[in-house]
Amino acid sequence: MRFKGLDLNLLVALDALMTERSVTVAARSVKLSQPAMSSALARLRTYFGDELFTMQGRELIPTPRAEALAPAVRDALQHIQFSIISWDMFNPAASQRRFRIILSDFMLLVFFEKVVKRVAREAPGVGFELLFLDGDPNELLRRGELDFLIMPELYMSNEHPKAELFDETLVCVGCPENQQLTRQLSLEGYVSMGHVAGTFGWTLKPPIEESLLLEHRLQRRIEVAAPGFSSLPSLLSGTDRIATIPFRLARYFAKTMPLQIVELPLQIPAFTMAVQWPALHNKDQASIWMREILLQEAAPTAAPNSTAGSLEPKQT
Repeated sequence: MRFKGLDLNLLVALDALMTERSVTVAARSVKLSQPAMSSALARLRTYFGDELFTMQGRELIPTPRAEALAPAVRDALQHIQFSIISWDMFNPAASQRRFRIILSDFMLLVFFEKVVKRVAREAPGVGFELLFLDGDPNELLRRGELDFLIMPELYMSNEHPKAELFDETLVCVGCPENQQLTRQLSLEGYVSMGHVAGTFGWTLKPPIEESLLLEHRLQRRIEVAAPGFSSLPSLLSGTDRIATIPFRLARYFAKTMPLQIVELPLQIPAFTMAVQWPALHNKDQASIWMREILLQEAAPTAAPNSTAGSLEPKQT
């Protein structure tokens, strides 16, 4: 099909070349022969009056013209994919769909495990590619290369639709033998102790508790920084260090390992965990189905309005 002299099939070839940076691999990805892809590249060069790609070793390097075309081409193809082609009714039981989802190890442990088990029952052919946050996910959402982003709502952009999952709050945890960690932990004591902190790959905003400390012109002493939350309890064991983690995660860890949990000496309001998806996927039937599962599995999770009286006792 031609549109103002351009064979629209060439846009598929251009998108594949931008993604794969190889004529051979791009041809394979769209099920063309290598000569057919080479011919498509030649026709693209003629139409746009630009080389579009130059060779550097075995890799295709896009020209500025190709770089400028790439986002619009990807957006056009994504709109066709999710607004026209994917409009057919989605059959979960027969689907082989694979969802790409960015989430923290916290949400994986306390929430997404339930989703995986349910999907295994209802749609055994559906799979997941679970990713930890690394950089800014908004570009992945814009290109439609990410199905869902699960994180605190306050870190999400307003460029894509989102839905609330549940409210969460933070608590302080430490080794049960840590004599400095008491039920009535003072702000001075909290700041003076050594901390173990999780890092999450994005640097646009500091962690929630870090923001509150900065507002009070206070700074904690981070002695150990580790990726994510999962390793924090073991790094606290046998030390006088403390960590600040979500309340649900603290309860999850306390079921299987000794852990002391106390309230933070900071007035930090509850924050909302949410799910976000590309605007391009709004009418994608598979995305709609998965959204409904996420919201249904989140519904039974009561909001932790207060941790008072519900903190786990010391375990020895």
